[in-house]
Parts: sequence; C-alpha cells; structure tokens
Amino acid sequence: MRWSNSGADRNALVIAGLRIAVGALFLIFGQYKVFGTQFTLHGGFESWINRFLQNGEAYPFMVPVLQQFVLPHATAIAFLVAYGELAIGLALIFRIWVRIASAFGLVYMLALLFSSNYPGAHAPLWQFFGASLDHSVLALCFLAFVAGQSDQRFSLRQFLTRHRSKGRSDLVKPPNQK
Repeated sequence: MRWSNSGADRNALVIAGLRIAVGALFLIFGQYKVFGTQFTLHGGFESWINRFLQNGEAYPFMVPVLQQFVLPHATAIAFLVAYGELAIGLALIFRIWVRIASAFGLVYMLALLFSSNYPGAHAPLWQFFGASLDHSVLALCFLAFVAGQSDQRFSLRQFLTRHRSKGRSDLVKPPNQK
C-alpha cells in the first residue's frame, strides 16, 4: 500500500486513526458494561450518580435532572449508556454512521461533563477547563468527527469495496495470468 504525501491524505489518515482510537476506548468501556451486570443491574451506574451528587461534582443546573429524572430511571439509563457506548465504539471503528454516532457521543460527553466536573461556584475560570479535561477532550474529538470527514479512510465499506473489486478482477483475468 502506498501512502500519499499530500497534506489532505495525511490529515485524513490521522483523523481516521483518532476516530478508531476513540472508538476502541468506547468499545472497551461499553463491552464491560453490556456483558457484565455490575454497572447496569447491580447499582454501578446509580452509585456513580450518587457520588457526583454527594461530592458536589454536578453543575447546579444538572442536580435536579440527576435527582428527579436520572436516579428514578437509573436501570433503564444504565442500559442506554452501556449499549450507547458500545454502539458508538462500533460505529467509529467500522465507519458506520460516524457523524450520527459522533453527535450522540458529543451529547453524552457534555452530559457527563456537566454531571461530574463542576469545580465549585467560586473556582477561577481555568479550573472549569481543568476539571473538565476527561470529558471535554473527547467532546472535542466528537465535534471534529461531526464537522470533518473522519470517515474518509480506514472504513469497513472501503475495505469491502476493495476486496470485492479485487475479487472481480481476478475472475476476469485468464487463469494463466498472475
């Protein structure tokens, strides 16, 4: 396989690599939640939400949402989170509905950021950014995947198209040719 030296090709490869890496992270975190029961059925999700509330980690506008909506529906939302993470990971890795998956990933990262990264009412501005790094960096990746063309390279569709066309060209050639 020859790599082009053009900046556009290089950028497409790099953003595709980032897309796949973020997808792998979501696949890892989603699969243990889907195939295990601690997070979904045995209070794992609920304990995280309670921790955010007890430690004052949720932004004030999110506290009523967490208390009055998320906790009463904790099991259903835990399954939504688990399967959502798995679906986002698979979509990013295999380049299936990348923009849609990335939009959901962006919303999810913002929900996590506002639910768990509040530095306090009197914190200096820089601490709001510092406290949010674990979610804001991934949110920025998802924003780049939505706005850019992160699905140009390293896709399942691209692989299958090449494989099919290669197979067809082998059928057209006479048997004595390589």
